[in-house]
Amino acid sequence: MKKYKQILVANWKMNLDVGETTVLAKKLKLMLAKEKLADKKVVFCPSFLAIAEVSKILKGSGISLGAQDVFYEKNGAFTGEISASSLKKLACDYVIVGHSERRALGETDEMVNKKAKAVLENNITPIICVGETLAEYKAGATKKVLARQVTKALKKLDNKYFILAYEPVWSISTSGSGKVISPAEAIAQIAVLKKNIPAHLNNFDIIYGGSVKADTVANFSTDFKGALVGGDSLKAQSFFKLIKNS
Repeated sequence: MKKYKQILVANWKMNLDVGETTVLAKKLKLMLAKEKLADKKVVFCPSFLAIAEVSKILKGSGISLGAQDVFYEKNGAFTGEISASSLKKLACDYVIVGHSERRALGETDEMVNKKAKAVLENNITPIICVGETLAEYKAGATKKVLARQVTKALKKLDNKYFILAYEPVWSISTSGSGKVISPAEAIAQIAVLKKNIPAHLNNFDIIYGGSVKADTVANFSTDFKGALVGGDSLKAQSFFKLIKNS
């Protein structure tokens, strides 16, 4: 697995239909083709509906395809779910696992661990999200929460490359908290994350996610290996600027 200076992941969530997604993917592909990004890895994570179309668009471009979620079983009576093997056949190289918005819908640490294992078994890189809520932050439980989430998410994983994404949930714009984490406070959590990664796992990168924008990404990119980007990745020009500024 090639190591990159920065990994920039666009999580488009449930914001674009298939047509809108393909327009954005094509526009960004064209813009990025004119840049020398050998030291940066760019990943697009469209909705499941658009994955097949985006896969075709990205073929041979150097931009990677990712998925926003996955299920941990290989197949069966699991209505609405998508297996890692199915994503692999669509040329998905990355999968977001344990995003705060999935956890808010009931996803547990144990489920995150199962998903990470399924992704790795299919030779896909999991982007494993961890982070504290506003209530946990106010209670001074950040370190405790991160320790639990990291330990359980990485339990008995094979030593294959993975990405850990720190996303303080309270600092995400959609949280409604009105609070923004300082770069120093975010960077301080890197040590907490590393301390709780099992000793046998030594092939990973840590990126940041938390309403990162084109004009703030440089504040994080020296210490974090990249960013998981939501809202600022929905417009070609803003995400392109963010990539260049990282």
